Amino acid sequence: MASLATVARATAGNARGLLVPLLLVTALSCPALAHELSPLRVTATFQKDGTYVVDLLVDLEHVPELRGPSAAHQPELRGPAALLPPPSGASPGALLRELEGATRLTFDGRPAERPKAEVATAVDGKASVTRLRLSGRTPPSVSRFTFSNGAIPGFFALTLRNEGQETAVTRWVEGGKESAPFPLDHAVVPPSRWHIVRLYLALGYTHIIPKGLDHVLFVLGIFLLAVELKPVLWQVTAFTLAHTITLALTVYGVVSLPSTVVEPLIALSIVYVAVENVFTRRLHAWRPLVVFCFGLLHGMGFAGVLSEIGLPRSEFVPALLSFNLGVEGGQLTVILLAFAAFGLPFRTRPWYRHRIVIPGSLAIAAVGLYWSIQRVFFA
Repeated sequence: MASLATVARATAGNARGLLVPLLLVTALSCPALAHELSPLRVTATFQKDGTYVVDLLVDLEHVPELRGPSAAHQPELRGPAALLPPPSGASPGALLRELEGATRLTFDGRPAERPKAEVATAVDGKASVTRLRLSGRTPPSVSRFTFSNGAIPGFFALTLRNEGQETAVTRWVEGGKESAPFPLDHAVVPPSRWHIVRLYLALGYTHIIPKGLDHVLFVLGIFLLAVELKPVLWQVTAFTLAHTITLALTVYGVVSLPSTVVEPLIALSIVYVAVENVFTRRLHAWRPLVVFCFGLLHGMGFAGVLSEIGLPRSEFVPALLSFNLGVEGGQLTVILLAFAAFGLPFRTRPWYRHRIVIPGSLAIAAVGLYWSIQRVFFA
């Protein structure tokens, strides 16, 4: 028994002897714990709509004097900071202005455009804090984000998240120093303008070839009545001008018709043009006007497609124009292929109308009539 007690005392003595070095090593290995922690926490969220939100959550009751430049030299905070009730010590508005002015948001090493600043009360855990929110648009084609603020005292927690990803990244950053680069997910970074132009050109073209059979048949109906290429191009120009107008007006919300009305009318426009080819031998002066009116309907159909695809808010106009140019390219391709296959080799033949124009128009009218019935009664 005595020997066991001796062993126990020796073991306890060794443990006490090792405790001091162990604590010393632990303290040296965690230098951040030896520094003051800031009464401020920062969160940054990058969203799929191409925007970002950076929240600075500040406990104004316990924040010490900031160490940045004088607030008098900082840009004025846009928000209700000046209306906050001043606690004892420094003005909350001055502290928040200083925090905003010292904040540096960079994407791929380049400063972000001046973000919008808003001040509100928020709940951080169980405590009520003041939230300084900085928001803006993420620059196109960037890959990394960094944050720094020279006015924040001590170390602060920086939490970063890409929308759509379940996990967030939290890092401890020392005030005045730049955070480690945070990789941005491709889903939250807007594409470049040139990328958008190429994408929507392709979307507009493929909406005609191969996906837009109803629009293809309408264009072929225009082609069959005119023997020469020039009158066909005039009609296609009227059609393009019309669908450009209603495409823009519908996308902007100025005009609107339900697809249950638009789609059957588009099918009936195909029937009308094809039947007219059967009962008339020449292009009348009113034909471009009729085509223009039907183009207004087709533009609403294009707008329905665009509403499903979506338009980037940052590049709304380039995307809209590019889609329309793609549609025009698809229509011209149909016209040129039809002219090369039927117009050039056969248009001067005496049987051209009876063997190509009338049978082709009747086939187009039959398909259009079938679509009309289907879209009214079986949609």
